[in-house]
Amino acid sequence: MIPEFIPNYVNGKMCPAESHQSFCKYDPHTGKTLTNVARSSEKDVEAAIGSAMEAQSAWSHLTAVARGDLMRAVALRMRERAEEIAGIVAAETGKSQAQALGETHAAIEMGFFVAGEGRRNYGKTTTASMANRVVLSVRQPLGIAALIIAANTPIANVAWKAFPSMFCGNASIMKPSEDTPATAWIFAQICDEVGIPPGVFNVVQGIGKEAGGALVASPQVDLISFTGSCETGRLIQKVAAPRLTKVCLELGGKNALVVCDDADLDLAVNWVIQSAFSNSGQRCAAASRIIVFASIYDAFREKLVAATAKLRLGPADTDFTGPVINEASLTKILSAVRQAETLGAVITCGGDRSKTPEHRNGYYVLPTIIEEAKPDWPISQNELFGPVTVLYRVRDFQEAIELANNSRYGLTACIHTASLHRAMRFAEEVQAGVVVVNGGTHGSEPHMGFGGVKDSGTGWREAGTEALDVYSDWKYINLISDPEKA
Repeated sequence: MIPEFIPNYVNGKMCPAESHQSFCKYDPHTGKTLTNVARSSEKDVEAAIGSAMEAQSAWSHLTAVARGDLMRAVALRMRERAEEIAGIVAAETGKSQAQALGETHAAIEMGFFVAGEGRRNYGKTTTASMANRVVLSVRQPLGIAALIIAANTPIANVAWKAFPSMFCGNASIMKPSEDTPATAWIFAQICDEVGIPPGVFNVVQGIGKEAGGALVASPQVDLISFTGSCETGRLIQKVAAPRLTKVCLELGGKNALVVCDDADLDLAVNWVIQSAFSNSGQRCAAASRIIVFASIYDAFREKLVAATAKLRLGPADTDFTGPVINEASLTKILSAVRQAETLGAVITCGGDRSKTPEHRNGYYVLPTIIEEAKPDWPISQNELFGPVTVLYRVRDFQEAIELANNSRYGLTACIHTASLHRAMRFAEEVQAGVVVVNGGTHGSEPHMGFGGVKDSGTGWREAGTEALDVYSDWKYINLISDPEKA
């Protein structure tokens, strides 16, 4: 299903890197080579930018309705090829076919949502203090958009950026993760099949510092939209700042889930399992800090440990979760766990690589629960992007809020309580861009804006109609009339 070589897609054509160099993408299940990928350089990025610049003007002059119709065509074709797309996602990431298919359908729904905005691309009309003046606001394309995505939910990440960027009239250049090149490749195929004009959507494969770095540094790029680590986001912001390029950063999280003394413990355990360990914990919205009232801590802990012990790892649809994306990620996660243990934390569950024969060569980390970690330790402050969560014991509601806010991140937060009063106060005081009551820390949908505060991003929101503000500018048009000439 995945070809032996994954090329670039520039000006409507699949092509190797100009240097003909490539690198290996490894199978997370086995550690063996899955495919080879074009290793692009600055010359490849320049070619993609040139293609985008040539295509952008004509594309921007299509009506929003016409662009929306083409986005719908892409989504419909994705639906026809959903099993194939999901197979690629599963092979690249290590998640099951069923999980990958669910992600694929979510990406398709994003396409349908954005396509519908073609009929709702509203501005507004307002009056003015000057007589006979009316002011209109209309959306304008930005120009050339650089779309740089992570590997955790690859087809969803493609959809969240490509659909609104193209819809808003931009010509786009996507730099996918080195670990999920084929997902962007099949999306480019579909764009070509339904008639997206050459140059409107381009894919440049490659190593982050080489291909992504050249894309970020280009003065021809009008927008950089990046999803990934805080460290990489800072580098992007630093490079783009001197030329005042618009930058949208959706970065990490160290998300808190609070379990109060009046919570439904079985419900809370279920949501902690889903939020902390599904997708191998590879979510920016994963629940990596579980804050539990002392009076119910032991009972909750017992239920959570029992539920975690029942989780199945592997590629089958009946298995709960799979491997992490690569060897480097596995090493980073286990190193952080060992450091926490050295400092005095207790590894209650997991904490190691899976040693079963079927997982021996893959990148499988056992679902891990850690206790007795201090709030200021690295395990409590740094995003791991793996199936690791830390339990904390607090005296009361106020201490729970203080601990939830004791993080440089502020992406999502959740509280489990039967009290409307507690829920409302938590929603008001917790420092997060997304708050959930009696659910998980994850679970965004196409019509919902998503993004965080503090180090979790630069304030923009992706998905929802809010995404249109990322990928377009407002223009205000003043119309002044003379009644005597009517």
